[in-house]
Amino acid sequence: MGEVTGECRKLHEEELTDLYSSPNINGLSKSIKMSWVWHIAHMGERRVVYRVLMGKPEGKRPLGRPRHRWGDNIKMDLQEVGWG
Repeated sequence: MGEVTGECRKLHEEELTDLYSSPNINGLSKSIKMSWVWHIAHMGERRVVYRVLMGKPEGKRPLGRPRHRWGDNIKMDLQEVGWG
């Protein structure tokens, strides 16, 4: 820590984490999402939520850049944590 000057300044995320010893909000969010995906993956094929997560939509997609789907975000999160 530096000296106290009495001036206000913005703190960076790393400084806030050091000050309050709280987990990184992005990591916490990804952890909760992965936990939810794990529960859905073990539900079984008859459950609607499982079919929505694992299924692929029918029909044509609109022209232009493909939108990120929820499953795509899960794959990116897994790669970031080193699982895939």
